[in-house]
Amino acid sequence: MIASSLPLRLSAVAALSASLFCISLHAQTPLQIMPLPAHATVASGSFAINGTLRIVFTGYQEPRLERARQRFLANVASRTGIPQWASAPATAPGITIHTGGPSATVQQVADDESYKLQVAPADISIDAPTPLGAMHALQTLLQLIELTPSGFTIPAVTIDDAPRFPWRGLMVDSGRHFISLDVLYRTLDGMEATKLNVFHWHLSEDQGFRLESKTFPLLQEKGSDGLFYTQQQAKEVIAYARDRGIRVIPEFDMPGHATAMFVGYPDLASGPGPYQIERQWGIFDPAMDPTRESTYKFLDKFFAEMTALFPDAYFHIGGDECNGKEWDRNPRIQEYMRAHNLKNNEALQAYFTTRVQELVTKHGKIPIGWDEVLQPNTPKQVMIQSWRGQESVAAAAKNGHNVILSNGYYIDLSEPASQHYAVDPLGKAADLTPQEKSHILGGEATMWSEMVTSETIEGRIWPRTAAIAERLWSPQDITDQASMYKRLAIAAQTLTWQGIPYLATSSNMIDRIAGGNDSASLRVVASVVEPPKEYARPDLKPYDSGSPMNLLVDAVSPESDTARNFRDLAARIASGTATSADRAQARQWLTLWRDNDAALQPTISSSALAAELAPISRNLRDSSAIGLIALDAIEQKKPLAAADQSQQLATLKTLEAPQAVLLNMTVPGVEALVTAASR
Repeated sequence: MIASSLPLRLSAVAALSASLFCISLHAQTPLQIMPLPAHATVASGSFAINGTLRIVFTGYQEPRLERARQRFLANVASRTGIPQWASAPATAPGITIHTGGPSATVQQVADDESYKLQVAPADISIDAPTPLGAMHALQTLLQLIELTPSGFTIPAVTIDDAPRFPWRGLMVDSGRHFISLDVLYRTLDGMEATKLNVFHWHLSEDQGFRLESKTFPLLQEKGSDGLFYTQQQAKEVIAYARDRGIRVIPEFDMPGHATAMFVGYPDLASGPGPYQIERQWGIFDPAMDPTRESTYKFLDKFFAEMTALFPDAYFHIGGDECNGKEWDRNPRIQEYMRAHNLKNNEALQAYFTTRVQELVTKHGKIPIGWDEVLQPNTPKQVMIQSWRGQESVAAAAKNGHNVILSNGYYIDLSEPASQHYAVDPLGKAADLTPQEKSHILGGEATMWSEMVTSETIEGRIWPRTAAIAERLWSPQDITDQASMYKRLAIAAQTLTWQGIPYLATSSNMIDRIAGGNDSASLRVVASVVEPPKEYARPDLKPYDSGSPMNLLVDAVSPESDTARNFRDLAARIASGTATSADRAQARQWLTLWRDNDAALQPTISSSALAAELAPISRNLRDSSAIGLIALDAIEQKKPLAAADQSQQLATLKTLEAPQAVLLNMTVPGVEALVTAASR
């Protein structure tokens, strides 16, 4: 757990990964899995799954491996419908798993996660230095199962695999909206399936303090609205995660984003109070008082309790978005800053970070903070999590700090998977030395919860996070977006087989919006609209912590596969490379979307949840009608007049404006057709 050993151990993992990447044949592999392995060689033949599989362990064994076996067999049964018994006969097809030795008792950053998987027609073997690699191999094996004319099979293949980065995380914000335990457990299942290995648990915010403290019980009694996790529940989450090769790192945000803590303990704060749980979203003025020794005495006792609860070597102290306004208004704090030569609020926060870092270190942990904690005199032991971007990552690494990237991986912003996929933690590291690059440990997807609830959060996390998982696991030159989307669709189905019900939840929400009407026409709209991107949603409609999240914007996917496919199809038509089948598909879709508005009217008129959809439905109708005119012009080789084209493009600009807090994502494809129709 000591930080001094970390660079050496990480360099060993990096050397192992490099040795695999240099012989990679991934560009030629037909494997439809995610993340793609470092090296795969496909042979002829396949392993048939005709009945119960027999799994034999050799070498090192522990109960965690047995539980991994049970999960694997349950998932095989779910995927194939073929029963998998707890004890298979000796004659059953076999999987031999050899594990070299244990991983660390408390999982560490530099633990060896590599494995070798060999599938032959007669048997399957897995060889891994630690249980972590063995569990990763089982997840790869699950994804390799395919239905063929001869039944369920696994292609013959040899895979040598190891992650590119040792830190591959997902942050879930339970502070703003409380996220139920069953969702957290399913999220950990999804993380195991995609080989993510760090669950970053954001547990305190202005809107809620979410973990039981026995030392300071008013934290949850007054700061949570009764929505918090007990310490026993936290221990069970940690154990569940460890069983899946996932570390759990808590975050308690400070000195800002801490209003809920001040409700029960106002003396922590820099203002006069009183304080109450914040119901709005945004950046607020309340902040801890860095000038009082009583603040650090409180935090010392708090850290003693929480570091004992969470075994991981790392402990997140937040540090983001403290605006300093409460410090500016406090004459005593201003006098303290003058007396101690603290020139500005950044210097005061750096002083606070140093004091907090000393306390965290005292309790045997390595502190993590967001970009704002990085100041010239920030202790080198503090690890940086960057929301600002790749330049900040490179700067932190150059300054000797271990660092992970989250900018570009904000999955709450409803950006397409391709955008996340294009972001690399080493994107701005070209000028760094190898030693400096070794400080860049990986990245984390971040799921902030202003605009999600326990019902909707899984549809925001999955499946796009699988694309981020591949970016952090697979070789750097795996960048083909078409391949990624093809495999992401397969990964999405795999996630549903493994018990993550985000697709079913979306379907159920659409049925609820339909209010007893046939939901088919509503599903047509849902298939081609998306939520607003980045931070546009609260500008279109006011939200607070009590706002219901039960409208179509909450039910639909952040990225419409149908709209993306239509956009690609329209591009082929516009370039003259489309087939007759492409043109027929385009016409079928455009006709369906044009005529759907009439079919949706009974639902709009009878459901309060659907009433707001009238404008977006009309927009879809009108944009599709324009698309059909353009398609006719292209197919009949009768170019549109310049004035008609100009008018139609202007109309499309109005039709792509948000309606019902939704975007009509067919418009870009129709624009491509209209532009092509004038030629």
